[in-house]
Amino acid sequence: MAIKPMNCIIIEDYDESRKLVEIFVQKTRMLNLVGSYGSAVEAINDQSPTVKADLVLLDIELPEMSGMEYLRTLQEKPVVIILSGQEKYALEAFQYDVTDYILKPITYARFYKAVSKAYLHWRRQNNVQKIQNDIFVKKGHSLIKLSYNDIIWIESLENYVLVITLKEKLIVHFTLKAILMKLPPDQFLQVHRSHIVNLSKIDTIKRNSLIIKDETLEQEVPVGKSYRDQLLASLNLMSH
Repeated sequence: MAIKPMNCIIIEDYDESRKLVEIFVQKTRMLNLVGSYGSAVEAINDQSPTVKADLVLLDIELPEMSGMEYLRTLQEKPVVIILSGQEKYALEAFQYDVTDYILKPITYARFYKAVSKAYLHWRRQNNVQKIQNDIFVKKGHSLIKLSYNDIIWIESLENYVLVITLKEKLIVHFTLKAILMKLPPDQFLQVHRSHIVNLSKIDTIKRNSLIIKDETLEQEVPVGKSYRDQLLASLNLMSH
């Protein structure tokens, strides 16, 4: 089953900031952008979207109507992530049960961490889909059920992918991008243009690679520069 993304809107009055957030949304598979607005008034008056926003990426200091005032107008409460250049609004914002509060300038690592938390909250809140623990892959003329926990990593082989599990290696006629969409985003992450890893199998992260360890193997996997921030944001990281 492909993951169900959150429909999201952006409300941000600075064009440069709004465009940056749009880029972040487009590269995040948990999100589906359905609207981008320069003001809360514009968002309220837009009658065109036919789908409800599950997530609002919201600036506080907006023309005509502030982000807080906008939140007070909502009848149905979506998941909200605040994007602000000021820390002073944080206490008030959390009184509206916002999921996260990101201080500008926004990095993709910080954005991804907030969205991951929002996605899990939304999925639990709405029981979006039956939680599945496995995926079926084709082997010859048969379909084999693989537990997500048994998949260690997946490697691209042009129009095929190599799926490495605890028991065997399977070659599947699928693209890396397509198979990524079938996997739970809180458990699997693309770390290189040719590699997806099971986050629970990571033992060590180096500068340009990571070590995957399991009972039967130890494997080094490359980490692409453009994927590193997303990887670090996905981990339960403690640093000084």
